[in-house]
Amino acid sequence: MSEYFSEQDRQEKLKNIIKRLHQGESVHDVKKDFHKLIKNVSSEEISKMEQALLEEGFSVAEIQKLCEVHVEVFRDSLSKQKTAARLPGHPIHSFLLENKEIKQRIKQLNILLRKIKKQKQDKPLYKQFKNKFKEIKPIELHYQRKENQLFPYLEQKGFTGPSKVMWGKHNEIRKKIKQCQELLYQEVIPVVIKECSSLFAGILKMIFMEEKILFPTALKKLTERDWAEIRKGEKGIGYAWIKPGNVWDAGIVIKKDINNTRATGGETSLASQRGLTLNVGTLTQEQINLMLKALPFDVTCVDEEDKVLYYTGSEERVFPRSPAIIGRKVQNCHPQKSVHVVDQILKAFKEKKHKVAEFWMSMNERFIHIRYFPLYDLLGKYNGCT
Repeated sequence: MSEYFSEQDRQEKLKNIIKRLHQGESVHDVKKDFHKLIKNVSSEEISKMEQALLEEGFSVAEIQKLCEVHVEVFRDSLSKQKTAARLPGHPIHSFLLENKEIKQRIKQLNILLRKIKKQKQDKPLYKQFKNKFKEIKPIELHYQRKENQLFPYLEQKGFTGPSKVMWGKHNEIRKKIKQCQELLYQEVIPVVIKECSSLFAGILKMIFMEEKILFPTALKKLTERDWAEIRKGEKGIGYAWIKPGNVWDAGIVIKKDINNTRATGGETSLASQRGLTLNVGTLTQEQINLMLKALPFDVTCVDEEDKVLYYTGSEERVFPRSPAIIGRKVQNCHPQKSVHVVDQILKAFKEKKHKVAEFWMSMNERFIHIRYFPLYDLLGKYNGCT
């Protein structure tokens, strides 16, 4: 029956199914109707549908709250689709390798949980589980590469859904990992079993969403040059458990693209040769770059349209950054729960209500002092912030 629907009809029917879920209908009823109306829905159609709902005014929080339910409705159809494979070295290949690693670790942890449930007083077994649990912490790097490498390129294609919704799901998992770590030291075994089981289920659902929706859609939307740029920026963040291959060579892809699209090579600007006249003194482009990289703190610069212009690429960074964020809206560089704070700061700067915004935050057992400053030209026009 579904083959008689136009693409627009299918999209409307998909959206209506999700709207019914948001209105409180049961997964069972919606899933039954879904199978009657639409079969073999593609990952791209689901991504497009969620993007359309965002554009229609559905809040990120609404979609984030029920996105796992959305996936459950479409699970049977999505499960039939093959996982997109790529050569070793391609970003998708690295993501899939990491997923394979975390699934193995979760499998081992679930086996230990079942044993602990049967033998609650077995302290050596509990200690083994507690030590094994630490092995899932590198998943943070997997999520950071998605947030700071993959999502910016999808945003450039007008596909903002993953960075808004999936980032929120990452934060739910992060919060859950932290909670489970605290519970493990309290040794309340029934609670540990319940919460850790919930965490592992959440991570596995995220893997399903990645492999059946996000990655296939990204492969259709991004060019080989995009993937090569993503690959080159990955080293600034790192990998979880794996070492990426090199069969797929980003350098060759970029070189080929340059040869195909650029008739002449770039030229060194005259300004970089003779120096730039600053407020006090003159520095070459190279000197400015070296000076900023040598600063013992992070600096990021955002323009008047809230787009990231620059960040210091020092090796010992406080926050994960990669070249993919250049040109990205600064709001998209933060999880949705804190975007309202970013907007408040920028609004105050643009209206000249504040000359500085600062606060402290705790991160990885460190206290970080963050300060934002507005940038105004000689006429007092807002030019961004740093």
